This record gives sequence, structure tokens and C-alpha cells, in this order.
Amino acid sequence: MSQTPLIARRSLIASGAALGGAALAAVTAPRWLKPVAAPSQSASVAMRSPGPLAPVPAQPKITDPIEREALAALDRVGRRVPHHDRLAIVDFSAPSSKPRMHVLDVASGRRMDFLVAHGSGSDPAHTGILQRFSNVPDSNASSEGAFLTADYYVGKHGRSQRLIGLDPTNNNALERAIVVHGAWYANADMIPTHGKLGRSQGCFAVGERELAKVFAHLGQGRMIYSAKV
Repeated sequence: MSQTPLIARRSLIASGAALGGAALAAVTAPRWLKPVAAPSQSASVAMRSPGPLAPVPAQPKITDPIEREALAALDRVGRRVPHHDRLAIVDFSAPSSKPRMHVLDVASGRRMDFLVAHGSGSDPAHTGILQRFSNVPDSNASSEGAFLTADYYVGKHGRSQRLIGLDPTNNNALERAIVVHGAWYANADMIPTHGKLGRSQGCFAVGERELAKVFAHLGQGRMIYSAKV
């Protein structure tokens, strides 16, 4: 991925960092959401100070169209996303056997790449390739568009992170409980055995051993952009 368009966006980083948590507070969650315990102190420290992302030039580059879409979306959401220094692009054009969640450092262009599962409703035949998106409750499908990373909680998949959909194509994310969580079926050892990952119910499920890295480098108040180009 060319680093030139990313470096040109340094001004966005400064403006986004100054926004603080006001945008998160401005989003009204449904009444059924109950307060949850904050992450452990060690996890919180890791999220605040993840350190620089290591360059990974040997890994596949993100395709230009989805990169442009994601950066345009980051401009579009503006103050609804407090922090513009990092974002995640989930490129559902790739099969689930490939690392297709890319956590980017906007200024440097460095990134970390992760395997991520898609929803069973997006791939009913379990081909390993996302066939369609949906925002419909109970569809068990992945949704496209810009998401805001919100609070952490502990649920049936362990530590998870709620997402707020910022587009008409994903604005049911809270109602549908579309979150980021770890799952055994998203571990890398699924690939040699099955040639693909298992499927979620529409959530961004990453490997159990990779979840802490995703949380540390993406954190709260940033954007995840999901698309297929």
C-alpha cells in the first residue's frame, strides 16, 4: 500500500485526537444496555500505550479502492469518530483464509493484519467467501460501512467490544449485538485443516490469541470500515 495518501492526512490526526470522548458521549445507546466492568488495568495500559506498529512489507497490500473508500469514510464521519490516528479496514473481498482485517497507523502507513470471520448469513454455503451483506436483525450476516468502536464488556465469547453503526447499511449494529470478539473458529489453525475460518453471527470474530492485539492497537473511539470491492 502506498504510504503517500496516508502521510498527507497528518492534519486529520491532530484534529481527531483533540476531539476526545465527546463523540462517544453524544451517541445514545439503547436502554437495555447495562454498564459493564472496565477492562483490567493491565489491558487498559496496553490499549493506551500499544507502541508503534511494526512494518509488514511481506504481507499482501490493501487494494487501492477499499483504501480510498475507508479514508473517504473517515473524512465523512468526522466528529462522530473521536480518534483519526488509526483505523481498521476489513476487506471482505478476500476469502476468510487470508488476513483481511488491517489495523492501520494513518500517519506512517504501518499496519497489523488479522484473520477475521464473516457471518453465516453472508455465506450460507460456507464457501469461505462473503457473498452478501445485511443489516437486518437475525440475518446472521456481516454488515458494510463505518463502525465506531465503543465500550468493552464480557459476554458469551469473553471480552468483547460493542460497535455503533454509523451508516444506513449498519445502523442496527447495537440492536443486533454486532461486536468484535475472539473465537476458536477464527484461529489460524483452522486454515490448514479446513482451508477457511468458521462463521460468526455477523460479528467481527478474530482469533482468540489475536484479540488482545486488536484491542490494544485499535482501542475505543476509532473506526472500523467494512466493505467488499
